[in-house]
Amino acid sequence: MSMIRPFRAVRPQKELAASVAALPYDVYNTEEARKITAEEPLSFLRIDRAETQLPEGTDPYSDIVYRKAREILDRMLSDGSFIQEEKACFYIYALTMNGRTQNGIVGCASVDDYVNQVILKHENTLEAKELDRIRHVEACSAQTGPIFLTYRPHAGLKQLTVSAKEKPCLYDFTSSDGVRHQVWRIDENSDIGKISQIFAGIPHLYIADGHHRAASAVKVGLRKRALDPGFSGDEEYNYFLSVLFPSDELHIYDYNRCVLDMNGYTAGTFLDKIKDRFDIAPMGETAYRPEKKGEFGLYCSGSWYRLQVRDCPSGTDPVKCLDVSVLQDYILAPVLGIRNPKADPRIRFVGGIRGLEALREMADRSGGIAFSMYPTSMEELLAVADAGRLMPPKSTWFEPKLRSGLFIHRF
Repeated sequence: MSMIRPFRAVRPQKELAASVAALPYDVYNTEEARKITAEEPLSFLRIDRAETQLPEGTDPYSDIVYRKAREILDRMLSDGSFIQEEKACFYIYALTMNGRTQNGIVGCASVDDYVNQVILKHENTLEAKELDRIRHVEACSAQTGPIFLTYRPHAGLKQLTVSAKEKPCLYDFTSSDGVRHQVWRIDENSDIGKISQIFAGIPHLYIADGHHRAASAVKVGLRKRALDPGFSGDEEYNYFLSVLFPSDELHIYDYNRCVLDMNGYTAGTFLDKIKDRFDIAPMGETAYRPEKKGEFGLYCSGSWYRLQVRDCPSGTDPVKCLDVSVLQDYILAPVLGIRNPKADPRIRFVGGIRGLEALREMADRSGGIAFSMYPTSMEELLAVADAGRLMPPKSTWFEPKLRSGLFIHRF
């Protein structure tokens, strides 16, 4: 069973929501975050990336940065920029991009469900990235970035979502990237009870995005539990901020690859090296986006090619069947020498939202070679997680991104 419960959200005043809402902290480097906060002084990046409020050159992982995050959060609470709900509620958070809407239920997921693998993941995490968010959560005594969870569609939750959206919005704004953000509050006890009851009957939830934030929130919760002699299991630190979407409303974009050199090959010798595994069709200068699973776009030396794998892996292994695994196992490792894509400095990953032109430009600048991918499907993601397996790094790119700052969970 899945335990999802309401919470007393800390959230911005209605007229400030559009200014406060910010993309996740790890979308930007420090320089980009400084630019954003200079242009929008209320941006939540001031809290998520508090080094932007300190002198240039400040180590983003120094103690003063985490103290500054807490200072800004406390100030925005005391001056009324943020308010806290009087009672524990759920919310509907709808994001509309390119005419497509996904509707998430905002609540708190259970640390125990993560530990006991009721909440399943599909990616590994890096300890250094976890440590940063652990220190941020502990300094703020709050989770400030929601975890993006998904679940298999449920008719009862869909109906509750539709009913909630008939009420007036708490927030309704369009961000600079054209995404419309709408929020409704669910505060009636009967509806709150129904949502918790339905989730209690759902066997698994899945992390779509936010693996590091989830791992960090869980580790903070377990630390606090170990230090609390009066631990009951009901404390807020036993739960972490989440937005839960039905899987049929989500969209995964391609996550493309660029290797910054050709490992000593010319275009001709490289194509000759892979011709036993792939059918190769020249596409000229027109960027090629794969149209089906098992198909890849290849860009090198000014030209595009369509690659079709001849013998796609089959069987019961959901990881080996992924296109990102086929590329890794058939080209990146054996031909281009990229055996550890998570750590190799020769490879770059380019989210499909940036377009194929960005991919081509990277290959041209470096003298390397680029691959456009067919997106991983939600069905593949769920199958990998259900099998207790992990995907290769950078297998999925979700859009639109959840905004931070609209909901904060304090403990």
